Amino acid sequence: MFEKYYRINQAGGLSIFIGPGDSYVFNACLLKLEGKLLTIESKITDIYGLTAVEKHFSSKSAIAVNFNGKGILHKQVERMDNIDRNNFSKVLPNGNINDFYIQNLVSNDYSFVSLIRKNEADKWIAEINKLGFDVMMVSLGPFPVKNVISQVNIYGDEIVFNGHIIHRDENAEWINYNFDTTALAGYPLKIESEPINEKLLIPYAAAFQLILSSKINAITADVELLANNLKSKIENNRLKVNSFAILCCFLLFLLVNFGVLTHLNSLNTQLASQLTSSSQNEDEIDQLNNKVKSGQKLLDDLGWDGGINKTALLDQAAALLPQQITLHEISINPVDQAANRVRKTITFSKRIMRITGESQNILPVNEWIARLKTKKWLRNIQLESYKYQQEKNTGEFIILINY
Repeated sequence: MFEKYYRINQAGGLSIFIGPGDSYVFNACLLKLEGKLLTIESKITDIYGLTAVEKHFSSKSAIAVNFNGKGILHKQVERMDNIDRNNFSKVLPNGNINDFYIQNLVSNDYSFVSLIRKNEADKWIAEINKLGFDVMMVSLGPFPVKNVISQVNIYGDEIVFNGHIIHRDENAEWINYNFDTTALAGYPLKIESEPINEKLLIPYAAAFQLILSSKINAITADVELLANNLKSKIENNRLKVNSFAILCCFLLFLLVNFGVLTHLNSLNTQLASQLTSSSQNEDEIDQLNNKVKSGQKLLDDLGWDGGINKTALLDQAAALLPQQITLHEISINPVDQAANRVRKTITFSKRIMRITGESQNILPVNEWIARLKTKKWLRNIQLESYKYQQEKNTGEFIILINY
């Protein structure tokens, strides 16, 4: 239900064609995903400066960059599921694997390997980030188009667009690739029913991969920093959404609990008033006293603590939560197990919050406890337990707060 809030719902695709000398041509498009509807919000073709992209993309937009042209090597070799130091010489004899970002599209018996020097790619990534964008994915050549070709009105074995010539077998697997600047599509291309300039097919595919990165096998270069940034972005979205959902559930529970207890307190007040006004009969007074005592006992059993705004306390505690901590449960005035064993009845703790969660180490937990101690409403706080779970690679903790 919350998956649509975890993902990146808006992303830009930017293709950079590096020509002879210092010439560059940029093509870009901006995609937006709302529910299950994917739309192209902006299209830009044949621009010659990055500043023009700023006019079409908002600041902090997630960007997927594609490089092609001078300085990018594409090579078709026999199938290589993984490229490492041992087999890199098959792609580039006498080359140093540490100098390149590598992209590998495996298609049946072949691997289409693309290379770009790290210093060249890093230079462009830094320049794009300086404009206020957030580069999260890098791809090379036309190969990301493989993930969107089913959306395009191309049905034969040959794919031709903007100089790229791709041959496929009967199973739609790629068997050959060439580049010829004069090769153009023989008819107008469409994404589903929407016409698209053939120059925008690669930017569209790059942005599509970024938005649906959790659903498809994206064809990208192995830029570890960007892969980690993308994973962190999605995980942060997941944490925020889940935390908000949990908080809403607790707030709803507290609201219902507050309504019930307020109603019971109102009944208790009415009973007390009846007791004061009906002193004519001792039996009636005794009955009213019994009702009042019963109401008070019920309030005590339900954990009524005078109407303290626990919602505000929870909100303040959550605002101080370090990012490294994941909350599992917050109990307000939980059942007092020790008292239950003695009294043989359910008894609630008074003015106690019991918080359970997890953290990979204890430092963020101690930091949160230190932050909470600055709150005037906090009477006492203690870390009841912290147990490290080897199989989960994280630690589970319990914190008790007296308010």
